[in-house]
Amino acid sequence: MDAGAGSPALEPEPAAAARLFGERIELARAFAAALASRGEELGLIGPLELPRLWTRHLLNSALVAPLLRPGRVGDIGSGAGLPGLVLAIARPDVDFVLIEPMERRVAWLESQVEELGLRNVTVLRARAEDAKLRGELDQVTARAVSALRTLIPITAPLLKSGGELVLMKGASVENEIAAAEKPMRKYGVRDAEVIVLGEGIVPDSEVTRVFRARVA
Repeated sequence: MDAGAGSPALEPEPAAAARLFGERIELARAFAAALASRGEELGLIGPLELPRLWTRHLLNSALVAPLLRPGRVGDIGSGAGLPGLVLAIARPDVDFVLIEPMERRVAWLESQVEELGLRNVTVLRARAEDAKLRGELDQVTARAVSALRTLIPITAPLLKSGGELVLMKGASVENEIAAAEKPMRKYGVRDAEVIVLGEGIVPDSEVTRVFRARVA
């Protein structure tokens, strides 16, 4: 990206980054640098995101890492790699399938997997509803994809019985849950809860809300 006088500066790495990524922090830094240099050019992030790249995007995604368990996790609509690539950096013990339909975003994801040397990631070019993964995943993640009433019908079928939805949502998640009552019943979504992550770690405005539920 052109670093002209009008370009916003990249957010300095917050102290919480080393805490969240641990010994994998150098990989997180490399990914942040790549996203900062090419993200806007490739249409992966907006032009005003650099001053909050770490806090709003990388740390926001990394906060979900403790909710994952060893197994196979699908990330729907991976886009820039948020949260999929970030979680793959933070959790090398988990296998990730990044599901993304847009060719240029798939190319970006594949390039980052290679450059970062991530051996726990497969990139699949497909829409979630067309991915041949029905009943194969242990958990599914997604960030800023769509409302729960739309997201549940395309994510729940990918899970094994007893698998989990771990979906990053905004402040209106409770309203989304109420509006998704019908698809939740249809697809056997049980034990739904909202988990707020990052309090005391990131600014209150950037905490991560996760809709977590089991699929029978």
